[in-house]
Amino acid sequence: GCNPLAETGRSKLQNQRAVLNQQILRAVRMRAGAENLLRATTNNKVREQVLLELSFVNSDLQILKEELEGLNISVEVYQNTEETFSIPLVPLGLKETKEVDFTLPLKDFILEHYSEDSSEYEDEIADLMDLRQACRTPSRDEAGIEMLISYFLQLGYVENRFFPPTRHMGVLFTWYDSFTGVPVCQQNLLLEKASILFNIGALYTQIGTRCNRQTQTGLENAVDAFQRAAGVLSYLKETFTHTPSYDMSPAMLNVLVKMMLAQAQECVFEQIGLPGIRNEFFTLVKMTQEVAKVGEVYMLVNTAMNQEPVKENIPYSWSKLAQIKSDHYKALAHYFIATILCDHELQSGDDEDQQEKALSQLYDYMPEGLMVLTVLKDKVQRKQLGKAHLRKAIVYHEEALRVCGLCKKLRNIDVLQEVLTAAHKRSLLKYAQQETEDDFLSLIQAPDILPKTEHKIETIAPQFSKVKVKDFFHRLGPLTVFSAKQRWTAPRTIHIHHEAGELGFSLKGGSPVQIYCLDPACSAASMGLKEGDYIVSVGGVDCKWLGVNEVLEKFKSLGEQPIEIEVISCQDTAASMHSKSATYSVGMQKTYSLICLAMEEDKIDQTKKAPLKLPFLSWGTKNRQKAASTLCLPSAVAGSSRMKKKLSPFTLLNTESSLY
Repeated sequence: GCNPLAETGRSKLQNQRAVLNQQILRAVRMRAGAENLLRATTNNKVREQVLLELSFVNSDLQILKEELEGLNISVEVYQNTEETFSIPLVPLGLKETKEVDFTLPLKDFILEHYSEDSSEYEDEIADLMDLRQACRTPSRDEAGIEMLISYFLQLGYVENRFFPPTRHMGVLFTWYDSFTGVPVCQQNLLLEKASILFNIGALYTQIGTRCNRQTQTGLENAVDAFQRAAGVLSYLKETFTHTPSYDMSPAMLNVLVKMMLAQAQECVFEQIGLPGIRNEFFTLVKMTQEVAKVGEVYMLVNTAMNQEPVKENIPYSWSKLAQIKSDHYKALAHYFIATILCDHELQSGDDEDQQEKALSQLYDYMPEGLMVLTVLKDKVQRKQLGKAHLRKAIVYHEEALRVCGLCKKLRNIDVLQEVLTAAHKRSLLKYAQQETEDDFLSLIQAPDILPKTEHKIETIAPQFSKVKVKDFFHRLGPLTVFSAKQRWTAPRTIHIHHEAGELGFSLKGGSPVQIYCLDPACSAASMGLKEGDYIVSVGGVDCKWLGVNEVLEKFKSLGEQPIEIEVISCQDTAASMHSKSATYSVGMQKTYSLICLAMEEDKIDQTKKAPLKLPFLSWGTKNRQKAASTLCLPSAVAGSSRMKKKLSPFTLLNTESSLY
């Protein structure tokens, strides 16, 4: 990550955000305490003092919220350093977090769950914590994105390795809301993953705003960055639907996705007009539709920002900026079409059919009494309609300037004021160039312009697979077997002696290999080796990642001498039954009825296709609900619709006392 002590504009903003978050946290705690005291006390004097304190705290919170909004609209810090004459784009600030110490929880879990020496994994735990710390200050480029994605993918491994679904690990994750500054604390790793995803999207927006919008390459990169930001935020909305933070609520994320796509559409328009806009009929028609599309998408963004519950938490200046951009680009659309009508009279060599078709595509309807072809041919009607568009453009420009002047934060952005003023003056000058003596006779109202774009902007889904990540805790073994969801016995040492060149068992599976076809009379079975055991080491050498061939090679390399292996047994099956015999199950004595039932099922199975091999007794979900003493026989016959779920080891341990 970047140097957290670097005195850059962006780091200063993030440091100010961190300070504000702490101040908001203190104020929220004070308000909660005052509200609790107000509910608890009956003393009128105390109530008056508490109410006075509450009013002060609420005022303080409002001031802090306004300061945080000021940081969110500090867009000039994130823009490109080159001189530019463009309306600023809005980036998202990174969510702030507190430090997290994984050391003790992970070491305890490795010792308890994996039965390994946790001190051997201190470097891996340190690497994980270093990566998380670096993700708090990512660089504003592709390397920063890659680092955040690496940590996000690493969290997937950590979740599967160390976070069982039935209990909490005692690791508390704290993340601050990007808009309100209110902290969210949970022991759920999903909060950590969702917050990292939000920061990936936020970093893409900062990369997009930093691009040089005076070059084609810069604008292409900006469009791509905003599309990727929208893709990440959309993925966050669809994947994490119950996040407790306002900035990651589905409604808020929906607005942010729309805002990023609108900014991408804005950059597309700038990209088209970068070489210069030729004062030519068909070129202006195309630009009119493109800029009308930008105005439309910003209008939709502004509408979404003013809906509940987003309205309460979205920065007020963002909503007003969306309104300003909508009015500004609508005004440009009317200015372009006015230029078409005022500057391009139909000449004898022009293709009037093509011009009529192009102009008719701009309107949903024409003013009463006017037709497209008539307007093209009639100089007076053409000029009147052109002036009507100019009047509407001026109205939109004046509204944009008025809203900008009313918002304190936007009023201080010089380049925004300059762009709006220059566009307004250009429309006024164009209007002044037309004859004005017949204005009082003109009752034509300029019709709305139909938006259209040849460059459809869509979200780009995050491509996590492009970032290659190695599991920090790779040495624990293959994740398909060695995960937090499964439990095993502690490793047992088995000494195998060759008997006439035979081991007494076969091996199967990938890595790790399993004991298969165990001869009950062999020496290994007498020493405690069981069918289905996993081999984790041979001769003191770890072999969790070795396949059948590699393990057999190790056996052969040891020759005729005794082989020492370490094995583990999966408790998911071992805990539910002690033997494959129907006469003994979880400490219950054999009964005649159970043996008869087993014989009946054997007869049925002989006449039908061999089904999937299941243990004779299992605990059925429905039967557990009926009575604790009811045993459920598996329906392992052809045509069975589904198999009953097995109890997890945690459920079995929790319900054992009630079952017996």
